Amino acid sequence: MNAANPVINEPLNRSESAAHTHNHNHTDHSHDHVDSVHPHVHSEESLKRIINRLSRIEGHVRGIKAMVQQNTPCPDVLLQIAAVRGALDKVARIVLDEHLTECIGRAAQEGNIDLEITQLKAALDRFLP
Repeated sequence: MNAANPVINEPLNRSESAAHTHNHNHTDHSHDHVDSVHPHVHSEESLKRIINRLSRIEGHVRGIKAMVQQNTPCPDVLLQIAAVRGALDKVARIVLDEHLTECIGRAAQEGNIDLEITQLKAALDRFLP
């Protein structure tokens, strides 16, 4: 874990192949969630990019845990925590971008945009401070 380069940034290009898609339903374990009216479809490339970022974040968090166990100075630990926050924010941005371009767009074409917008607003209310 290098403080100068704590998180590897990948380009956010959108070269997605229509031939490689993955269907999954987004689920929320809160009590007030209503299932989406359509399956969410994302490219394998997109899912792989998100999973890879989350795996790096997971490893970074384990590194921070080790730093704490080794009594690393607090400012160094805080710097790494800030890097993880930034990385999580970037993943959230990717997920939101995917949702807006793919899922909301599809819902608009299918005529059920109101439910998708309501669900997005509810998710953003929980996500944003």
